[in-house]
Amino acid sequence: MRWLPGWNSPYNAERRRMIPGLHSSGSDLEKKYWAALVLYAGLAVLSWFTLDGRIPVGGRLVELKLVPLVVIAGFALRTMVAMRAEKIRRDGQESGRPESSEG
Repeated sequence: MRWLPGWNSPYNAERRRMIPGLHSSGSDLEKKYWAALVLYAGLAVLSWFTLDGRIPVGGRLVELKLVPLVVIAGFALRTMVAMRAEKIRRDGQESGRPESSEG
């Protein structure tokens, strides 16, 4: 089914999750999570030591190295929230409670 057009779109994420064996197991997901956080940290360190200069933002000079750090921090936060949501989903499925679609 992976060859179907649009299969990798975000709209089909729930459908892919329901098909057994198509998503990563818990240990694979943990490894990917920690690898992603290490890579984010590496990018942050590289951007800190390689970018110099200042740019005017709102009448103040802001160091250029802060801009990619904010973006990288946003990606890291999004990754952490997604991992926490996946743990909550997995715990709900293991305990036998059905997931509710009401928010």
